[in-house]
Amino acid sequence: LVQKMVYDALVWSSLHGLVVGDKSVQRSGKVPGVGLVHAPFALLPMAFPESHWNLACEVAPIFNELIDRVSLDGKFLQDALSRTKKVDAFTSGLLDIHSKMLEINKKEEIRLGLHRSDYMLDEQTKLLLQIELNTISASFPGLGCRVSELHRSLLNYHGEHIGLDPRRIPGNTSVDKFAEALAKAWTEYNRPRALVMVVVQPEERNMYDQHWLCALCNTHNVTTIRKTLAEIDKEGEILPDGTLLVGGQEISVVYFRAGYAPTDYPSEAEWRARLLMEQSSAVKCPSISYHLAGTKKIQQELAKPNMLERFLENKEDISKLQKCFAGLWSLEDSDIIKKAIERPELFVMKPQREGGGNNFYGDDVRTNLVRLQKEGTQEDAAYILMQRIFPAVSPTFLVREGICHKDHAISELGVYGAYLRNKEKVIVNEQCGYLMRTKVSSSNEGGVAAGFAVLDSIYLS
Repeated sequence: LVQKMVYDALVWSSLHGLVVGDKSVQRSGKVPGVGLVHAPFALLPMAFPESHWNLACEVAPIFNELIDRVSLDGKFLQDALSRTKKVDAFTSGLLDIHSKMLEINKKEEIRLGLHRSDYMLDEQTKLLLQIELNTISASFPGLGCRVSELHRSLLNYHGEHIGLDPRRIPGNTSVDKFAEALAKAWTEYNRPRALVMVVVQPEERNMYDQHWLCALCNTHNVTTIRKTLAEIDKEGEILPDGTLLVGGQEISVVYFRAGYAPTDYPSEAEWRARLLMEQSSAVKCPSISYHLAGTKKIQQELAKPNMLERFLENKEDISKLQKCFAGLWSLEDSDIIKKAIERPELFVMKPQREGGGNNFYGDDVRTNLVRLQKEGTQEDAAYILMQRIFPAVSPTFLVREGICHKDHAISELGVYGAYLRNKEKVIVNEQCGYLMRTKVSSSNEGGVAAGFAVLDSIYLS
C-alpha cells in the first residue's frame, strides 16, 4: 500500500506543479522547466490538535497588527537593535537604510505585510509556542497549498484502507490569499499600467513556489516581473515624484523573495538597490521597518513584561499573544547565561538571520557562550537565547527524490497572515492558510529550502 501511495503521490506532484529545481542540474535555478524534481513531502498529513490550530488562526490577525504598530515606532526599532548594530554588519546595513527613511520622514501610506508565524507544540506543557515571525520572504504559500491538495487526493483514494478522513485536512488558501493581497495593494496604488516586481535571488530552485503566486496575480489582471537586486541596481531609477522605474517600467508593488540574508548582498550594488526601492513611492512588501520588526531581537524585546501594552490596547489580544511566547532572553542576562552553560540542551542560540541553518544547539550553545564571556566583546549582542521546544515525535514516511523512508519526525506549523492598510483604512487583515514542515527528530535545523525538512499538511485531531 505504501509503495502504491508513493507512486500515486509522485505522479500527482508532477502533474500539479509540486516541484522544485534539482540541485544536481546546473541551470535548474535559472531556467524554468529545466531539471525539475518533486518537492520533498511527507506521505501522510501530521496529526495536530484542532484547539491549537484554531488558536494559531485566531492570533494571526493580532500578530499582523502588532507588526504594523511596531514598524511605526522608529525609535523603538533603532534603540532595540542599537547593540546588535555594532557587531552585526548585516543588521547595521538594514538599520542605516531605516535611519535614512526616518531622517527624510518617509511615510508609507500603503502598507502591505505578507507574514508567516511559525510554531511548535511543546509536548510537556501542551502549549503552542512561537518560534519566530517571518516578515520578509515568507516562503511556500504556493507549494504548501499543493501538499494539502496532494494529501486530500491520497486520502480520497486510499483513506478507507488507512482509516483517515480527507475532510480532517483543513483547507489551505495561502497562495490565493497572498495573490489577492498583492492585487489589492496594486489596486490601491492605482496606476493600471504599473507592475508588481518580485525581487529574487540570482539562482532560485524554489522558483515554482513563487511562480504559483505570480500566475494567480495574473488572474487579477496584475502583471509581474522578476528581478534580482543587482538587476534593479542596474535598471532602476526614481522619478522626481517618487515613481520607481525598473527597465523603464513603472513598479507599483515590490515583493521581496530575496534580501533577507547577508549572502543576498555580495556587493554595494545590492545595498544601493534596496535603498533605491525604499526611497520610492512603490508599495514595499516588506518595507524596511516591517523587515526590522521581524528580527529575532525585536521578538525577544516584545516578549518582555508589559512591552506589548506599548503597541496594543486590547487586553484579551495581548493575553493571547503572550500565551504563544516561548522563553526569550538577551545575552545581557547573566542568570540565564549561567543556566544555559549548565544545561545547554534546554536552549537555542539564535543570530539575527532568516532562512534556516543559522542556530546553535546543545554543546555548541555552551561553547559559544563560554567563548563570548571570555572574549568580553560586544559580540553577544548579535544573538538571543530561546527556550528549546520539544514537540511530540511520531513515525512518518518522508519522500525525497522519489525515495520513501520511514523515520521518527517532529513538525512545525507556520500560519500565514496578510495585512494591507492605506492611510487609516485597513483593507486586509486575515489569516491566510498554513505551512506544515516535518523533519527527522534528530535534526536541529528546520528549513525545507535549506534541505532539512519536508513539506506536510495537518490532520485535525
